Amino acid sequence: MNAPNDNPAPRGLRGWWASPPRSGMQRIIIPPVYRHLRGFARVAIAAGTVLVGLGAVTLVGGSFTTQAVWWTAFWLVLAALNFATAYWYLAIARSASART
Repeated sequence: MNAPNDNPAPRGLRGWWASPPRSGMQRIIIPPVYRHLRGFARVAIAAGTVLVGLGAVTLVGGSFTTQAVWWTAFWLVLAALNFATAYWYLAIARSASART
C-alpha cells in the first residue's frame, strides 16, 4: 500500500484528462469547464444575450439591407449556439447533482 510507486492519483496528461468521472458526450468537455458547469453556463448565456443585442443593432443600424441581414443571421446563429451550449451544461449539472 505504501510502496514508492503505489500512488493512486492520476499521472500525466492522460490521467489528468480522465480525472473527473464522466461518460459519453460529457467527455468532450474539458475538465476545468466540467468542474464549473453552472458558472460556464452563465457565461454562455451572457455571451448569447450580448450576441442577440449585437444582431439587433446590426440589423437596425444597417437599415435592413441585405448585408445587414446576413450579419444579423451570423450573430444570431452564434447566439443560438451559446444558448444551446448553456442548456447542455445545465442539463449535465442537473443530472450530476441528482446522482450524488
